[in-house]
Amino acid sequence: MKFLDLLRMSSSNLWKRKIRTVLTVLGVVIGVASIVVMVSLGLGLSRSQMEQMESYGSLTQITVREPWNSENAEEKRLDEELVREIEALEHVESVWPVLEGSAIAKYGGYEGYLQLRGMPKEALQEMNINVGEGRLPGEDDELTFFYGNQVLQNFSSSKGGASYWETGVLPDINLMHDTIFVVFDVSAYWSSGGTTEDGQPIPPPKKYMIEACGVEAPNDENSWSQYGWYTLCDIDQLIPQLKKIFKNKVIPGQPSTKAGKPYKEIFYSELDVNVDSMDNVMEIQNYLSETLGYEAYSNAEWVESNQKTMGMIQAVLGGIGAVSLFVAAIGITNTMMMSIYERTKEIGVMKVLGCDLRNIRSLFLMEAGFIGFIGGVIGLILSFGLSFVINKLAQSAQDMSLGAGDISYIPLWLMVLSLAFAILVGMVAGFFPARRAMKLSPLAAIRNE
Repeated sequence: MKFLDLLRMSSSNLWKRKIRTVLTVLGVVIGVASIVVMVSLGLGLSRSQMEQMESYGSLTQITVREPWNSENAEEKRLDEELVREIEALEHVESVWPVLEGSAIAKYGGYEGYLQLRGMPKEALQEMNINVGEGRLPGEDDELTFFYGNQVLQNFSSSKGGASYWETGVLPDINLMHDTIFVVFDVSAYWSSGGTTEDGQPIPPPKKYMIEACGVEAPNDENSWSQYGWYTLCDIDQLIPQLKKIFKNKVIPGQPSTKAGKPYKEIFYSELDVNVDSMDNVMEIQNYLSETLGYEAYSNAEWVESNQKTMGMIQAVLGGIGAVSLFVAAIGITNTMMMSIYERTKEIGVMKVLGCDLRNIRSLFLMEAGFIGFIGGVIGLILSFGLSFVINKLAQSAQDMSLGAGDISYIPLWLMVLSLAFAILVGMVAGFFPARRAMKLSPLAAIRNE
């Protein structure tokens, strides 16, 4: 018997007993929908958490700092030699040096504290900063600043007036267009106005007019910016400016020799190491911390821990849904057994006419597979409907602890796997009834009424 003949016979046999078939398919529909929706909830929660983690920083980036307690501190500086050594490591794509510092910004009767963060222009381009106005640093001939969207909150009246944290009102300053003066020698700024030991007045430090190249777009009420408090700039422009300002003096934040003199070389505050894959992050991180002796940390451990937790949640949710499909499998077995009892004479006739036993088995397996297939397709359609409703309800509830994404997510692989699983369950459930049909005695089957 040809395959197409078996396919046509199995499909037509199912619909001869419509009510029984519909009820059996309904059990598969509920089982498939339960599994898909349950697993989609776990996947959605996992994806939301991953997106939330990515907002705190790259998942393949390692931050390297000087060791907290080192007997040979001078040998553990973050310098160009270390940058080249790390760049030569396998799986390391790039190393971004970072130089941090502080400054005082002055505008009219306001002053504000600036957290300077100098980075290579390539790094600034890769940070996915939401530019509200202007552009990122690195395209100008001289030092320019890019202000984060929360920098303005650090400004207050220089005459002792109320700050933003007391009034909730931002000062009337346009960081992009107003002329902002910057004091890099913060220590000298706070000491100015006083007197030296011999009674001489301490002059105020020099102010520099640093143009703004851009400003980060404001946050909405549901977002958070990793660099909102920073004033970003190109490190290749910041270093010459600091050397010029603090000529023959120790730059704040930089180490000094035993004689109190500045080093000729600038040491970085941190190094951001970019790894080619998340699978290799821990290997590089362990090498930097255990072998080289630096402080190295990343989001990899946090991600790994969360992935294990979410995996357990997905397994539990999938198991709950699988119970429904197991019950559906029992229903398929029952339907096929009843079909065999009702078609005993038909099976006997097929055997007497010389039908291959394997064809008889295939016929009943196809019928069971059809039930699984039809139930799987309808179950998937129902799953998408339930997933849509769940996501809409979650959005209306505005539960931001679950992240910005959908809490129910059905990827393509889940669709294919669930449909294949439904067909497999149907055929496994119909296997024993098919074997029984194959083993029936032809004469006994024909005599059966």
